[in-house]
Amino acid sequence: MDNKKHIAFIINPISGIRDKEQILKWIDERLDKQLYTYEFIRTEYAGHAIKIAAQQAEVGTFAVVAIGGDGTINEIARSLVHTSTALGIIPCGSGNGLARHLQIPLEPRQAVDIINEQAIKTIDYGLINSIPFFCTCGVGFDAFVSLQFSKAGKRGPLTYLEKTLSESLKYYPETYELEMNGNTARYRAFLIACGNASQYGNNAYITPQATLDDGLLDVTILEPFTVLDVPALAYQLFHKTIDQNSCIKTFRCQSLKIHRNKPGVVHYDGDPVVMGRDIEVGIVKKALHVIVPRNAEQDSPNVFQRAQDYINGLKQLNRQFLQKMSEDWKERSWARENGENKGER
Repeated sequence: MDNKKHIAFIINPISGIRDKEQILKWIDERLDKQLYTYEFIRTEYAGHAIKIAAQQAEVGTFAVVAIGGDGTINEIARSLVHTSTALGIIPCGSGNGLARHLQIPLEPRQAVDIINEQAIKTIDYGLINSIPFFCTCGVGFDAFVSLQFSKAGKRGPLTYLEKTLSESLKYYPETYELEMNGNTARYRAFLIACGNASQYGNNAYITPQATLDDGLLDVTILEPFTVLDVPALAYQLFHKTIDQNSCIKTFRCQSLKIHRNKPGVVHYDGDPVVMGRDIEVGIVKKALHVIVPRNAEQDSPNVFQRAQDYINGLKQLNRQFLQKMSEDWKERSWARENGENKGER
């Protein structure tokens, strides 16, 4: 009797930053044939992964493995929630937020070895106006940057950082009304991030204390700040300590209503979408099975090494951008002040 489990590998040919054909060769070489049968399925259009994963879950496939970026992972995972089919990840994106949080290796051959271990964890997922997310969602500046990043021809963490720093010159905080457990509060905020996982990706920990199985959203509110605050905020973001900054407010909840003055962009797992003035964010407990490393509960030295490597790159880029930010902000402030003065005459 054949007791092998079946795995469907879904490949998004146009997402991510790795050679997918080479990854398929590594899967052929390293996947344990005593444990698994498998097939490769390539997506052909946006949203195709949602349909493929749903079909695989319907026939009881053991696991559907995403070979792509955070967008591909989101599409597959949303079709696997509340099913017995597990999500596997071979990270190929520019952020890899869920993979990093779960401590899945970014090196594809090592990620295949994780699948051979057959360790499964059941995690929560979030909803923003009924759209599933698995890492983070948000309004404000991070959503604005996600929109700009989606238009960029070049991908990768340095592109994202460049967009973040340059677009911050054009962005002004908004006022939001938040409702939780019948209580309301108003915040003038640069961004509001809701985390199921701890990071956006690239080891940028916007909700550093978040866990995937506590049934709670971790909410981070970044209040208005000055150019002088940027180096500390950037450093703390990548050192998992941004919640200690005086410009930050944090809390946990099961659901949150956000009201803003006008419709605009939001993001879920880094994908931008336009929504109305009223936004509802919630958490769904223990609804997705995920293949993880057997030692996933332990801190991996490789995770910290990757964070340190990225921080070193951040420091180099800061030297280039901080001076430009300071000059541009001063110029914009001068222009606003002089414009206001002219209007008063």
